[in-house]
Amino acid sequence: MRLNEIVYTDAVPIDGYGPGFFRIGGEAHGAPLAVLPSGIHPWGGIEDAGTLLGAADALDVLFIGTGAEIAHIPADLRRTLEEAGLGVEVMASPAACRTYNVLLSEGRRVGLALLPV
Repeated sequence: MRLNEIVYTDAVPIDGYGPGFFRIGGEAHGAPLAVLPSGIHPWGGIEDAGTLLGAADALDVLFIGTGAEIAHIPADLRRTLEEAGLGVEVMASPAACRTYNVLLSEGRRVGLALLPV
């Protein structure tokens, strides 16, 4: 078996999570939050498209973590993000964190918006 060290570019991976927080780059951050190429930002939740739209040009796909369980996001939020050119994938927050880390390690242009678990 060959093991390769994962090297992340300027973005930081999600190290872990717990009730109401996410650990990113060794620091705990309250949730909800957005992890974008410009950094880690507070996010107003599924009613806040503005925080996410600011990164539309720098991302190919945005993962939205809906908490402990997968849930639908409002149709108008999805439409707004997709009209801005963002691919949107919705999943439970733990799965969103794992998927984000994998694609980030591949050098992909990904972002993450997370609701607490």
